[in-house]
Amino acid sequence: MSGAADLARRLWRAASLRRAGLWVVGALPWLLLRSGPGLLAWSAFCAWDGLHLQRHVAHGWTHWINGAVPEMEDSAALLAQEPQTQMPVARLQRERLLKRIDAALPPRRVRAIVAAHVPFGWTWLLANLALAGLAWGSTLLPHAASPQAAAHAAGRPVAAAAAHAGLVLKLAPPSYTGVAPWESPPKDAQVPEQTAVEWCLDDLQKADETIELSDGQTLHAGSACARWTATESIFWRWRGTRYTLKVIPDQPPDIAVTQPNDMTKDLPRDAKSAAIAVTVTDDYRVQQATLHLTLARGSGENIRFSDRELPLPASSDPRRRSWTKDWLLTDLGMEPGDELYFFVRASDNAARPHTVQSPTVTLRLPAPPSEQADETTALPTLVKPESLRSQRQVIIDTEQLVADMRSKKMRDDEVRERSESIASDQAALRRRYGQFLGEESTLFGKDDDHDDDHGHGAGARLDVLHEFGHAHDSVENATLFDDATKKLLRRALSAMWDAEKALRAITPKTALPPEYQALEAIKELQRSERIYLHKTAFAPPAIKEDKRMSGDMAGAASYKRAQAGAAEIVPANLRDLVQALGHDGPLPALWTRTAHDWVRERIADDEQRLAAQRAIQDVADGKPAARAQLAAWLRGGVLDAPVLLQARPVVETPFAKALRGGER
Repeated sequence: MSGAADLARRLWRAASLRRAGLWVVGALPWLLLRSGPGLLAWSAFCAWDGLHLQRHVAHGWTHWINGAVPEMEDSAALLAQEPQTQMPVARLQRERLLKRIDAALPPRRVRAIVAAHVPFGWTWLLANLALAGLAWGSTLLPHAASPQAAAHAAGRPVAAAAAHAGLVLKLAPPSYTGVAPWESPPKDAQVPEQTAVEWCLDDLQKADETIELSDGQTLHAGSACARWTATESIFWRWRGTRYTLKVIPDQPPDIAVTQPNDMTKDLPRDAKSAAIAVTVTDDYRVQQATLHLTLARGSGENIRFSDRELPLPASSDPRRRSWTKDWLLTDLGMEPGDELYFFVRASDNAARPHTVQSPTVTLRLPAPPSEQADETTALPTLVKPESLRSQRQVIIDTEQLVADMRSKKMRDDEVRERSESIASDQAALRRRYGQFLGEESTLFGKDDDHDDDHGHGAGARLDVLHEFGHAHDSVENATLFDDATKKLLRRALSAMWDAEKALRAITPKTALPPEYQALEAIKELQRSERIYLHKTAFAPPAIKEDKRMSGDMAGAASYKRAQAGAAEIVPANLRDLVQALGHDGPLPALWTRTAHDWVRERIADDEQRLAAQRAIQDVADGKPAARAQLAAWLRGGVLDAPVLLQARPVVETPFAKALRGGER
């Protein structure tokens, strides 16, 4: 602590020596005039100025060092703290800085730093000379009121100092925004998010002041400034006056793909190039932007992918990056029948960077008409229709739908249509693989061909299965593969079922895990070295005779589950508060905390939240008219309350109905 204290004393000594010239030169006119009151007033001003200078140096010397001495690594604030209250890393950094102080801050550099932040005070000197001139002129005029002039001259420095008494609002935005700190008197202001806000009293303000925030906090400004970090828009009250502090959130980067114009671009068959143009903008700075390219080649499940990543170059404007290039298809590695997927990922320079990703754009280069793609698969008897989508394509479509739902606002009917379309593709693919386990290709109805092969004459033998039923399996399909292959097929079909159900329920994000499980099972089938086609008979497990027909239920658990109770939508403390606001009686204990928590949780709009918080403050101040407003804001936050149906208290019997009808 000795090195830090010595540095602070050196800075204070340099600042006082710089101001000593003002104090000495300002006293000379009063000595020449032999004016006792004037010399006393100037001495009072020098004492006030020295105290103000001492506080100015004590409050700002760490900022001066950080701005002027790069060797301090913006960590001079650690020197002003007690090492016992610091973390181990902070103590280590503090020890490193203490070793650099003598070499980094020689006396000449200290004087230069002080000269940059402590002015000589020419304004005060000129004002003092003017007052001395008025005092000297009053001695030349015999009819001038000398006592009044002397008193006026004596009171001028005090009046000038009193004009500066009050509250000062200091705003220091985060460094990454590039916005310089500023000070202002109490007023409405707009600041970036995470701005350090300080309420400081002027040196002549002796008593502590209370700063009331709209979120219920109470700050005190006295010898030390009241501090708060701007995380949301609030209003603050001082001496009965409210001031609004609007917080501007840091927006994530905005990505726009201007070329190609469509999400899926089909290139001409004879195309030689493809244009790609993207623009990335941010409210402060685009820190990083990259273009991700994925080339897909092949068909069906045998598709090969190759990835590339290119950084987008920076421009003269740090808030904007524009990039346009006319790619040759040979540079992209595209051949007829290939598809190129690309997207842009960008991040800003915030303390916690926002990273966003654009929707994936597809470039397709059609294959020649005469070329027929041969698709191989682990199932030799499987023939894929041209209109059937692969499992990987189902995954790509689902990921694209999830990305679109996250990046832009889509209509409910559009989301439903795309999700059900992907579900149909998944169902078709499931039926394609399911036929090898004896599953039907349709859900309802039966094949008309079954009736053509069976006669129904008088002497024909009745086939109950084919007449009244439908065979759900065939011997060939049931015994075509070995047990290991069937297990893989069942795993793939089960995952496809789960994915299809999630897509039918319009929850595409939950469909991705089972889709990947299905793809993994299919790829495992393709990696198999051989498939056994031998026929095996069904061998059921042996029945334990000691358990058969014994009635022993040991180990059998009930499948019934108790229903959970209904969740409490409206808390009891909030319900009691709303009821108490309906009359003029006392409010529940800790009602302000209940109201503030409910408003912050349920009201997202800044203007509405501030209006509700004003109502809370007015009710706390004892304004009866604000009770109804606060109750309305609290009831408005209940968005999912159940509908209560109230029955009639008296049951009306048929006799009562007949009697009432007779009276009519």
